[in-house]
Amino acid sequence: MADEVAPYTPYNTFNSRRAQMFPALTDAEIERVGRFGTVQHYAPGSCLFTAGEPGPGMFVVLAGTVAITQRDGLGRVTPILSQDRGQFLAEVGQLSGRPSLVDGHAETPVEVLLIPPDQLRALIIAEADLGERMVRALILRRVSLIESGGSGPVLIGAPNSPDVLRLQSFLSRNGQPHHVVDPEQDETAKALAVQYDAKASDVVAVCPSGAVLVNPNEGALARCAGMVSTEEFDEVFDVAVVGAGPAGLSTAVYAASEGLRVAVLDCRAYGGQAGASARIENYLGFPTGITGQALAGRAYVQAQKFGAEMLIPSEVASLDCTRDQPGGGLSILLTDGRRLCARTVVIASGARYKRPAVPRLEEFEGRGISYWASALEARICAKTEVALVGGGNSAGQAAVFLSQHASRVRMLVRGPSLGATMSRYLIDRIEATPNIELLTRTEITELHGDHRTGLEATSWRRRNGGEVETHPVRNVFLFVGAEPETRWLAGCDVKLDRHGFVLTGQGTVCKISGHVPSALESSIPGVFAVGDVRAGSVKRVGGAIGEGAAVVAAIHQYLSATQAMA
Repeated sequence: MADEVAPYTPYNTFNSRRAQMFPALTDAEIERVGRFGTVQHYAPGSCLFTAGEPGPGMFVVLAGTVAITQRDGLGRVTPILSQDRGQFLAEVGQLSGRPSLVDGHAETPVEVLLIPPDQLRALIIAEADLGERMVRALILRRVSLIESGGSGPVLIGAPNSPDVLRLQSFLSRNGQPHHVVDPEQDETAKALAVQYDAKASDVVAVCPSGAVLVNPNEGALARCAGMVSTEEFDEVFDVAVVGAGPAGLSTAVYAASEGLRVAVLDCRAYGGQAGASARIENYLGFPTGITGQALAGRAYVQAQKFGAEMLIPSEVASLDCTRDQPGGGLSILLTDGRRLCARTVVIASGARYKRPAVPRLEEFEGRGISYWASALEARICAKTEVALVGGGNSAGQAAVFLSQHASRVRMLVRGPSLGATMSRYLIDRIEATPNIELLTRTEITELHGDHRTGLEATSWRRRNGGEVETHPVRNVFLFVGAEPETRWLAGCDVKLDRHGFVLTGQGTVCKISGHVPSALESSIPGVFAVGDVRAGSVKRVGGAIGEGAAVVAAIHQYLSATQAMA
């Protein structure tokens, strides 16, 4: 095997990508990484790591051969490859000790170097050239597992059923490998569904550990799949970041890279609303554009590389600002009853999607009503007519994306044009796309269908007194803005403006001796706000990332002031 990795360019062939996924370390490089791990020995047939169980870290093979296989919840085993001297065995999950997605068994007597997660992160930072190759390999391996669909949870149910799509969307947004099996096409899956008394409309989730759930919510599936830990939090973090959108991820990367102990919480997935962007083309450094999910995914891995604790999904119930917890920290209560303490808190919870005042809207959410447009929704809408409500950049990006799949996209906006709310490049693209129809001064009036069949038709009318039109549109995408997600702050006296956004700056902060309040600090010392949730923010991805970087300096200032007082 070659000792050097081929340059990473868009023109790499499959073989080049494979070389980047499975590079071999030279003897000199093995010696360099040796100080970060301990030597372990395994007899033939022994298991080094098992899918569904927490991984011990990264293995570097010193002698012998290790077989890597995929195993799904239905017991099907697929060989991936065998790895020998110089190969390292890990993927992105091993940066933070997450459950393994594959099995590894010794084919011969094996000697390996085991590098636990904390030392793996130290290796990546200390050995920059090796670290770059390793991180690239770990990311590509996770991507390959996602593409193959042979690892992670198995979702048994009708592929286009609302509950299957709901869980599939959740796993996809969190970068979790999974695959869907139609029980009508697979006898093993059908037998398992019958065994658990699942109805035709149900979804059965089989986790890598073998556990089976019927119609689980996202939190239950996450715990079953090992995405989140259920252990209590014993330490006091330097920074707790609530929200994993661009602002929260930026805060995590910069704070963790500067040595602060960071925890990041989000109730659903990393990326926030930006993660729903089909393509961001005006973000600095990406002239050809990048999807919101890809940008967020890179930041997610980057934060883990520097040691940030990613607690996703974990929903915050409330914030206690009394500082009567051990160590004098702020206290965050999670909906699962656990409590996390931190010296500072960064509010990066962004916004929740607005719901227009349309009768029966909630009844059809997930059954024809969507708040973002991904490849899953595009597949369902292929060669059909869809309606999209909204006139902002996210709506424009979604319309262009959906136009590549749907036969027709009707854009419904309340205003007279898109000029006041959308970037010019998107307006030009929409005008140049023949199957996008712009309907100005138009709003939805009624949704037709039932819970069993989902949305069957949609009615709308012009706001200037036009007649109601009804069309057989079964999929409606809502991009009508968002409201600040600040309900969890109700128990803490954080000042909000009349719209619910967090007020920041010296005029709102209760001053303490020796501490100069930051422009990003809320009315509670040590509680900061960044991104869309902050009053006065520019509501752009670039602005959110900038605020996430800037707040770290303010956190250092606050911690220094409070430590001086102690």
